[in-house]
Order: sequence, then C-alpha cells, then structure tokens
Amino acid sequence: MQRFVTAYVKGILRETGYVQEIEVATEEGDVAKAICYPDLTGSVREGDTVLVNVIAVELGLGTGGYHFVVANLTRPECEATQLGHIMKLRYTPLQLNVMVAEEEGSPLRNVILQTANLEKLPVILCPLHSFIAPASAGIKAIKPKAKVVYIMTDSAALPMAFSKLVPLLKSADLIDVTITCGQAFGGDIECVNVYTALLCAKGIEADAAIIASGPGHLGTASPLGFSGVEMGWLIDAVNDLGGRAIFAPRISFADPRVRHRGISHHTITVLMRLCHTKTTVVFPILRDEKAQLILNEQLKHSLIAEKHDIVWWDGSKAIDLLNELGIPLESMGRKYEDDPALFLAPAAAGIWAMK
Repeated sequence: MQRFVTAYVKGILRETGYVQEIEVATEEGDVAKAICYPDLTGSVREGDTVLVNVIAVELGLGTGGYHFVVANLTRPECEATQLGHIMKLRYTPLQLNVMVAEEEGSPLRNVILQTANLEKLPVILCPLHSFIAPASAGIKAIKPKAKVVYIMTDSAALPMAFSKLVPLLKSADLIDVTITCGQAFGGDIECVNVYTALLCAKGIEADAAIIASGPGHLGTASPLGFSGVEMGWLIDAVNDLGGRAIFAPRISFADPRVRHRGISHHTITVLMRLCHTKTTVVFPILRDEKAQLILNEQLKHSLIAEKHDIVWWDGSKAIDLLNELGIPLESMGRKYEDDPALFLAPAAAGIWAMK
C-alpha cells in the first residue's frame, strides 16, 4: 500500500488564507480531493505537480476522503510567515515556527504572566468537536455580547484550518477568539499547552471558554483507546487553575453501537475513572420520556452523581439560535433531527454556564 503518490492539480475547489481544498489527478488517472495547508507547503495552483499522502483514503479512514499535499514539486519554495521561535509538529519534515503567547517578544506574554488564576471562569469541556456549535450558541443565547474563546487541543486534527465548523461559528460571532495548544496550530493565538491557553483566555477577558479537540476524534472500541480520555485531565486542569469545570456529556439514542447508547461509555470512563476532581455535568431535559428514564437509570447505576454535581437543563434556546443563524448541526453523520440528545447536552451546558 502506497503512502505517497505524485499528482497534478486539476483545480482549486475552496480557498482561504490557511487551507486550499483542491482536486488532483494521479498518474494512474484517479481523481480525488486533497487538502493543502499553505503554511506547511506553500500554496498550489492549477497545473502544479504535487506529492500527496494518500494513506488515509487507501485505508478508508474518516478524513472526508481527502489526500494531503506533502510538497509542491513544481514550486517547492515555501516562505516562513511567522516570526516566533517555537516549533509545532516538532522534529517532523513539516515543522513550522509560530509565535506562542508565552514566549519573549509576544505581546501576550505579560498577560499570561500576570494571570495566575481563572477566578471561576466557566470552562465547558466538550468531548467531540461538533459540540462547540451548540455549546457556543448556548452561551450567546443567554449573553449575546459574551466573549467566547475556543481552545483546540491536539488529540485529533492538528490544523485549525481543517475545521469547516470554526469559520462558520466565527462568522456568526458565536466564537470570538481561537487558541491552539500543544501541537495543534492555526488559531488566532498559539499556546504551548492547555494551562497557558486557559490563562490566556482569562487574560484577554473571556466570559467563557470551550475546550475541545479538532475534528477527527479517534476511538478503538477499547476502554481507554479513545481521544476523549484527555477530558479527564482537562477537568482537573480547569479546577487546578481555579476555573468552573462544566462537562457536556456524550449522549445518544441513535448511535448503532450499544456502548454509546444513552450515556456513552466514554463519558462514564472520563467521569468515574480518569478525572480526580469534581465537575458539573449538565444533562439535557429531553422531551422523550423513555429516553429521560434511560438516562436516569444509567446515572444511578454509573454512580456519576455520587462523584460529581449533576444539573438538568433545557438546551433548546441554543438549537433555536443555530437554526436562526443557518448553522447546520451534524456529528458522525447524524443531524439534530436524527439524534437530538447528542446536541442538546452541550447546548444545555453552554446555557447553564451563563446562568
């Protein structure tokens, strides 16, 4: 199985300053979509010959069916556009320098140095990237002028530019500032880790922060082999810094996998095994009485309520706001109509955070 193949660019399908979605044709004549990140490889033009990584498509992985440009063979020169001295994607052929908020010379360095505590800043922890839409809408439904900061971790997609959801939320003023931390890159602000990202959010006077990975959450059908394990230590990090940790549980009544029905085993594992401090878990009030009873029974058997604070809240105002703004709700191929509980949980968390 090949990892890299050469291809030529047939056309540009979508383009921003941070990402190009293109159509390529391989030497064998196969036509496919590909993603190019100009910060990593330089931009491409129609007719360029490019080297693309095809392994995800070959394996049938959930990347949206994309190849990824590794190099522009026609114009291999790529200027560094950042002034910082900190590398992300360190010690890989595509490592890039960025200006992180913490480093000397950064205009935000003093902001972080002078911020020692989150002072009860509400931080909504979302185990799926798709949750940031209803969570941010929940915040804005209650406090339209709230300053919302999205902190993207590096447990899934690393380039912020891969997300199609974030630009929609920013253009609708549901997210005001983005921060990428760890090896993730491409946010409005870069940070070394989630601790300094949280302090930065507080320092720039956020009213609320949302933490979630980028798109591409990984699961292996094993107890601990999933990207969302990070939620455990992220809850602890928020509490360590004096924030209010608010957890949006993963709930579904449409997922075909039994382990994710009702309260997902991912959520139970995070809350009962992986975090060592208390969080507020916000469950949505559901219209489906049968589903509500199932949640109540699962809560009782999981013992989550004995370890954490449980809140039941109505998330419908956030869904209404997203519909009004024309922002689609979709996660793992399911829309709101297919699985309301999945989206109502982060929506309720966002609303409750502002209450």
